[in-house]
Amino acid sequence: MGRIAAMGEAQMSILADTIRDKNIAGPDAPEKKTLKVGFMPLTDCASVVMAAVKGFDEKHGIKIIPTRESSWASVRDKLLSGELDAAHALYGMVYGVQLGIGGPKRDMAILMSLNQNGQGITLSHQLREAGIVDGPTLASAVARRERSYTFAQTFPTGTHAMWLYYWLANYGINPVSDVRIITVPPPKMVSTMRAGNMDGCCVGEPWNNKTIIDHLGFSATTSQEIWPDHPEKVLATTDTWVTRYPNSARALVAALLEASRWIDASLENKQKTAEVIAHPAYIDTDAEVIASRMQGRYQDGLGKSWDDKHRMKFFDGGAVNFPYLSDGMWFMTQHKRWGLLNEHPDYLAVASAVNRIDIYRQGAEQAGVSVPSSLMRSSRLIDGVCWDGSDPQGYADSFSVRAEKLFV
Repeated sequence: MGRIAAMGEAQMSILADTIRDKNIAGPDAPEKKTLKVGFMPLTDCASVVMAAVKGFDEKHGIKIIPTRESSWASVRDKLLSGELDAAHALYGMVYGVQLGIGGPKRDMAILMSLNQNGQGITLSHQLREAGIVDGPTLASAVARRERSYTFAQTFPTGTHAMWLYYWLANYGINPVSDVRIITVPPPKMVSTMRAGNMDGCCVGEPWNNKTIIDHLGFSATTSQEIWPDHPEKVLATTDTWVTRYPNSARALVAALLEASRWIDASLENKQKTAEVIAHPAYIDTDAEVIASRMQGRYQDGLGKSWDDKHRMKFFDGGAVNFPYLSDGMWFMTQHKRWGLLNEHPDYLAVASAVNRIDIYRQGAEQAGVSVPSSLMRSSRLIDGVCWDGSDPQGYADSFSVRAEKLFV
């Protein structure tokens, strides 16, 4: 009797596997099954890592090999050379490559968004000791021109650069002419702050929190205070790769959607995720440094603590992951604002080419994830200005604080 029951369970398991795999057999099977996916040691690499650790990749007929990189330039170069199949990447970096302003010009592809929120701007304790604790006091100090101020971002066309510039400009500080801007890879931000080589930085977690825990700095703002539920990292590859391996691209999207859904399902899952990605192979720091802000538990290093309702999101019913055209267009408007682009691009055409909504929809269907009906979304940023993608040229030209010449 027990043997019959066991045989029944085995047969049921086979049947379940057959049903599960019905979309990845025959002509729909991934053309390339082992995929090297690059990532930077940041909290928002979580879905790449957990897709491999939890076996969501194998469910969709692929094997993800998470590959830790040392800088965003390395991620870019290895994508372009084909050493990486895909990567956890900065949204604006992908558009920079597409437009030829972030390295070699190459047609790129964004398959999905990986997360929203969860970055920050951290200022040094030296500024705090000088009475500079927020945007207005920083603006007053910069205006006095008693000394120069240096701020770091992680890649010139990337998200952190754009959040930093937008925040500075909101207080009348021109990042092109009023302060010095340097590029520092994310895992080196803490040591650069410790060495006294910068006054502040914009970087992803857990490095803001680590800087506070090490008593080197304090949070001036979070990226979600600049733009609530803003787009952040994406799953990127080249257009050539998608053309060659469309089924693998679809399977990769499905696997990362499954991982994203699992991570966001509970605070317990976030804690488990933090414990995994804290490993030296991934982020290489204490799990609690990652978990606290990942779960929305914030403290700013100045005595304030709060639960952030706009904490880092990985799924939110799939709303996080849809590659909205308006999100991609926004980064181009800021590239134009800061002189990285001399002329206005065809915003909608470029975004439609880069953001592969066709592949995303296929992957979402395979993972059982609903897809938003609109290709655009509306957001209101820290300055009160609404962005909805309807007039990108007018939006890019509307800012009073902007570059007067090409800024490289």
